[in-house]
Amino acid sequence: MGGEALRFQSPESIIFAAMEFDYDVVIVGGAFSGAATALMLKRKHPAARILIIEKSAEFDRKVGESTTELSSCYLTRLLGLTNYLGHHHLAKQGLRMWFASRPDQAFDDCVELGARYQTRLPTFQVDRSTLDQHMLELAVEAGCELQRPAKVTSLELGADRSYVTYETYKVSTRWLVDASGRAAMLARKLGHFQQNTEHPINAVWARFTGVKDWDSYEWREKFLDYANACRTSRNWATNHLMGHGWWCWIIPLRGGDVSAGIVYDSRIFKLAEGANLGERLRAHLLSHPVGAEIFGGAQIIEGDVHAYSAMPYSSTKVCDPGWLTVGDAAGFIDPLYSPGLDFCSYTSYYVADVLARSLAGEDVADALTYYNEQYPITYRLWFETLYKDKYYYMGDAELMAAALLLDVGTYFIGLVIPVYKNPEREFLHLPFEGTAGRVFGEMMKFYNRRLVTLAKRRLAKGCYGRRNSGWRELYDGFVPDRRVGKLIRKGLFHWWRAELTNLRLIFTPGTRRHAASSSAASSAPVAAPL
Repeated sequence: MGGEALRFQSPESIIFAAMEFDYDVVIVGGAFSGAATALMLKRKHPAARILIIEKSAEFDRKVGESTTELSSCYLTRLLGLTNYLGHHHLAKQGLRMWFASRPDQAFDDCVELGARYQTRLPTFQVDRSTLDQHMLELAVEAGCELQRPAKVTSLELGADRSYVTYETYKVSTRWLVDASGRAAMLARKLGHFQQNTEHPINAVWARFTGVKDWDSYEWREKFLDYANACRTSRNWATNHLMGHGWWCWIIPLRGGDVSAGIVYDSRIFKLAEGANLGERLRAHLLSHPVGAEIFGGAQIIEGDVHAYSAMPYSSTKVCDPGWLTVGDAAGFIDPLYSPGLDFCSYTSYYVADVLARSLAGEDVADALTYYNEQYPITYRLWFETLYKDKYYYMGDAELMAAALLLDVGTYFIGLVIPVYKNPEREFLHLPFEGTAGRVFGEMMKFYNRRLVTLAKRRLAKGCYGRRNSGWRELYDGFVPDRRVGKLIRKGLFHWWRAELTNLRLIFTPGTRRHAASSSAASSAPVAAPL
């Protein structure tokens, strides 16, 4: 008997038959995390009876559409999507950042940070709605049952079996997996949900048509030095416009549309008022000299403007006997560096492994304890090492050059290099695990705190963003071997030079605030650090 068969029974028989109808695993949410968990579980334990309940008739688009080297490893090597990604999405050419000191600055005077050559590892610019749909189809092809559209109205958790009610049906399951994304159904129901109030970021984004090609012949004629400096395509990179308290992404999509959005820290920046969210976003993009060149003739696709407020959150508990959470249902931090799919990759693979072992008769109590203990540590250290107060310095090109090289370099050493050597093993170990992981995390927290301190002093002394013009730094590229150490050394050089500047500023009288952003930012007063 399948879930669809219940739809043709009388109301009386529906209730009776549904109570007799059970599964090994019910997954609430059929987007990437839920579908990936189902697919991996089917591969590890083909006999598993899995039901996926997806509330939407079709998937909407998410905040960002870039994959990292880590999530791409999961997508290609473990999920086996290389051929699909190559045919239906775009190959990503790294990330690059653009800085300006004033709105009327010449485009080719703006600071550029990014790669000079093609990326060394596969990454992609993906349309998440398309990717989510493909993953769900693969899970169904593997033998999972699907109810869609279907809204879950009740969850009853039990020690041996749990019960899920959706529409007019009720099913029982040995394991319940929450893949409901930001809805975080179980975390909210059980009181484990907590907002990350230390990181008050909001986002507004849209899809645009008519966005200028970064590699066009027109621009080669207009900016020859800019064109000759780079050996890869800037157009396929994730380009970022950077400012004090905010950053914007510009991501190309297959078919010609471009995703663009702003993420900002509400303590530091306020998005200028306007007729509507779309016009406010477009006006902000045009206020940056690079954005003005790129979006001068662009138009927002009607009805495709979205916003999130209070974006980061986490769950204090992610599993118990009978239930587990995966992906965004467990937590979310920040779209900068595109870590969302990284978390989805780790959690979906780990949970699929736990479920497969349990269904095979193993005792998974220790695995549940590990997940409950390590996930909050991973979330907290990932936040503190990469994002805590970062919006104070992300508009200063010199400080962000240090952060970019150190952040990505340590990411390669700590996660990317190991996972490419043995993805089946490494995706079962959450980041910052054990003593070595904690020590690594403390080192990263230290340099992030120092860069925040340096930025606040620069703001107080009126020289924040003073070097946001007249230079370009293009890297040979990050590779998963010891050559990444060269770029880390370059990042350390930027940091130590900034420390020397800070020593001089200690004995320099304060001056007027320097233009730190290329838009009319509303910045909160910042006290001079000690």
